[in-house]
Amino acid sequence: MTSKYDSIQNSDIHSKEKEKVQKKKRPSNQFQIVFQLKSPLSYLSGNYKSRERPSYMTAVVLGAKEAMGCGRIQIITLCSLLLLFPVIHGWGTVGHLTVCRIAQSRLSKAAADAVKQLLPAYAENDLGSLCIWPDHVKFIYHWSSALHYINTPDNLCNYQYNRDCKDENGEKGRCVAGAINNYTSQLLSYNTHSSQPKYNLTQALLFLSHFIGDIHQPLHVGFTSDKGGNTIDVHWYTRKQNLHHIWDDNILETAEERFYDSNVEELVDAIKQNITTEWADEVKGWETCSLNKTACPDVYASEGIKAACDWAYKGAEEGSVLEDEYFLSRLPIVNWRLAQGGVRLAATLNRIFG
Repeated sequence: MTSKYDSIQNSDIHSKEKEKVQKKKRPSNQFQIVFQLKSPLSYLSGNYKSRERPSYMTAVVLGAKEAMGCGRIQIITLCSLLLLFPVIHGWGTVGHLTVCRIAQSRLSKAAADAVKQLLPAYAENDLGSLCIWPDHVKFIYHWSSALHYINTPDNLCNYQYNRDCKDENGEKGRCVAGAINNYTSQLLSYNTHSSQPKYNLTQALLFLSHFIGDIHQPLHVGFTSDKGGNTIDVHWYTRKQNLHHIWDDNILETAEERFYDSNVEELVDAIKQNITTEWADEVKGWETCSLNKTACPDVYASEGIKAACDWAYKGAEEGSVLEDEYFLSRLPIVNWRLAQGGVRLAATLNRIFG
């Protein structure tokens, strides 16, 4: 075990988690995502080219200036849409909200202003409230499903862009690392002040924010045969679940209930505090990209598959019962990766807009 993992295990958050053991009932989800109806839509295809295609219903968010060209807008709540479509997970709502709340608190003035301009008015300048959006448009933007993860060769525990960044059809560049590069490039056009923008930069902002979160979830850079733990069935305490879902949702949900009175803001604040204390010496390294790159997803993906091998897969074979031993030793890794994701999203947006 490396020294940085030791520092995670000894963090203030982990100490707090050891002290409290009372589980509490989780309230209903308070974070509502809004969806919009328009036709035709600004469609970004699998090869990332802008097109216009008609659609009867599509979940899409418009730019603040609504410069992408659309007709009348209707707002539909996520609750209504979920009656029609199942949920597909990245980090869960809590994880993505945490990454984006951390990031927004660390933005430069220029980046904060740009984010405010790009977010739709109903978001009330809260990037976190819409960071889960890309998970809910995979039903409509089918081409985007492959952009949330990377499949690597089983048991090698390493990542190579040229070998691994491809979709199930073998199309190169269609993975979460390629998507981060793509939407970073799109957002770099923000300051060109074109009267007819080439891209929907609101969508680009939401995709980039979400994908930087995804790439920090260890099992989003997992093994090909089990689809990042999706086909490994285990029990989370008494509940049957797949391993991927445990890392997306269950670890954080259990922590939120057990240690933070089901208050996600307390969880976010605790991770923020660790960024400025326990992990303060690491933050500069997290923020830095080599060769003056704007984003460096290959670094994040390499870290991800190592964490998956060292922590997610270990001790979690088919049929395992995962309880406190697994939970308390893995939660610090989840918190650490969320912190890295938030810091790096902020640093990327600062470089893009600064």
